[in-house]
Parts: sequence; C-alpha cells; structure tokens
Amino acid sequence: MKDILNRLFEHQYLTREESKTIMTNMAAGRYNDCQIATFIAAYIMRSVSVDEILGFREALLEMRENIDELREYNPIDIVGTGGDGKNTFNISTAACFVTAGAGYKVVKHGNIGATSVSGASNVMQEHGVVFTKDISQHRRSLDSSNFTYLHAPLFSPALKAVAPVRKALGVKTFFNILGPVVNPLIPKRQVLGVYDLKMARLYNYIYQESGSDFTIVHSFDGYDEISLTGTFKIINRFGERILQPEDLGLPKANPEDLFGGATPADASRIFDSVLNSTATETQKNVVIANAASAIQTIEPQLSLTECVAKAREALESGKAKQSLLKFLELNKA
Repeated sequence: MKDILNRLFEHQYLTREESKTIMTNMAAGRYNDCQIATFIAAYIMRSVSVDEILGFREALLEMRENIDELREYNPIDIVGTGGDGKNTFNISTAACFVTAGAGYKVVKHGNIGATSVSGASNVMQEHGVVFTKDISQHRRSLDSSNFTYLHAPLFSPALKAVAPVRKALGVKTFFNILGPVVNPLIPKRQVLGVYDLKMARLYNYIYQESGSDFTIVHSFDGYDEISLTGTFKIINRFGERILQPEDLGLPKANPEDLFGGATPADASRIFDSVLNSTATETQKNVVIANAASAIQTIEPQLSLTECVAKAREALESGKAKQSLLKFLELNKA
C-alpha cells in the first residue's frame, strides 16, 4: 500500500488489474483504516480513471453474494450516486415504490447515507426492515409487492470493510461512483442519477459496454436525479436529450422543497407523506418524474408524458403505498 500511495501522490494511474487487486485486499482486511482513508482521499484530489473504476467494480462483483436466480424477474434498479451535497429526501427510494406500484419489478441496491443524512438503508431501518441475504425472502417480496431491497454491505464485503471510513470522511468519494454499478444482481435495467456530466460520460461508457437498458439522469444545477429545479439531461442507449420540467408536463420546483430534513426520521416522514399522497405537489412531482424515467427505461416505446401519467396513477391511486405495505409486512422484524 505504501508503494501504491506514493504513486497516487505523484498523480500516476493504476491499471485495471492493480485496481482489482487493491479492492480485493481491502475486502480481505489487509489494510488498516488509516491506509484506506489515505487511499480514498487521494482520489478526492484527482479523477478516477475508467480502468480504475472497472477494476474496482470487477473485484466487487467477483466477491459478491450470488443472487443470479432473481434475474428471471428482469427487475429495474433506481439509484443515485449521492455526493451531490443537496441533502434531498429519499427520492429514488420513493420512486422505486411508485414504479413497483405501476406493476414493474424493482430490486433496489442501497446503503446507509455516507454523504447525506439519509440513504436508502436509513429509510428502510426507520421502517423496521430487517436486511437479509435470504433469496427465498427476496422472491416472496418481489412476488407480493413487486419490490425487494439489497443492503449493500450484506452482498459486497469490501463495502462493509470501508463503511466506517466513508462515514467518518463524510465526503463524496469514488465509492459513490461504484455503488450504482455493483448491484450484486447486475440488473439489465437501471436508472442512475449523477451529480455531474463528467460522471455521466463515465457511466455511459460502462453501460454501453455491458449492453444494459439504462437511463442516466443529471440536473444541471448539480442534483443526482431529476430535481425539476431546472434544466436536466437524460442519457440512454438511444442518445441524449436536454429537457425542462415542462417537457414532462410538470412545474418547476424550488430547491428548498426537496430538502430531506436534519435526521433520518425527518427524511422518513417525508418519504411516507409522498407514498401517502399527502406530501406537497413538488415532493410528489419529483418522485413521479424519476419513476417515469424508470418506466420509460422498461417501456421505451412510451413517451415521457405517458410514463408520468402511469407513475402519477400508481401514486395517487394508492398502489405505490400498497406496494410499500406489502413489502413491510414481509420484511419487518
């Protein structure tokens, strides 16, 4: 590790194979927390290369818990990189239940918030969800509610090994980039929110290589989701589009309306109010917009406005809430 750190300090790049070896060693506990923190910090000073990300990703996926049998559901994952510094409520997690309520299978991969108050695992914990690796349990969840949740540290040992260091650092790192592309299911459908366009290009390369059905979303004011606060970009295998909220038939949002609160409990209350359809119109609209991007990823023949209508019906009819309740019935302690 000393030699590796000296190379990073001299702004050298690692090969794909070197990156894979380092991540493997990290998972095996061969480095102490100080070494891990220094290694991570080196990448805060410079961009991570495509080969480095692919090497890290390859190591994590080789070490993952095997849940390949869930692929028969051909589910979608909706996830953001985090690290945008916006501290929004759990928009992508709520969008997962709206998508599930609209009749589509969703397998969400997430973690405790490292750079925000509430990550996906936080909101699950606030609802009493017990995380599990039991494949039969995940099958029951998908069959009953169209949704199941994969708590990242259970499926990726390296993510568990670095979790305390990431939380202590409290800033965005290359692990924010890795999280969305190491879903142990390796789903063929994914919606990914990114906080800058350089990162969008990196993911576009990874997804094109994998042949996935994907949608990458980025709001130009720095949100890692369709925030409706202004101009945003959508990238998929058909090309790129720059859009405004009105292109979805939705009004522009104020940033303060997306704030997630000061604690996981605050964020959880907003999450519940959205699925109860008692939240503000802005809070509901931003979830609907992101669910719509997931629906269009699954059904590209539909226009975005048609997908918005499907998402709105799922939310306002109570189907999204029913999906949540069925999921909780099976997965609470």
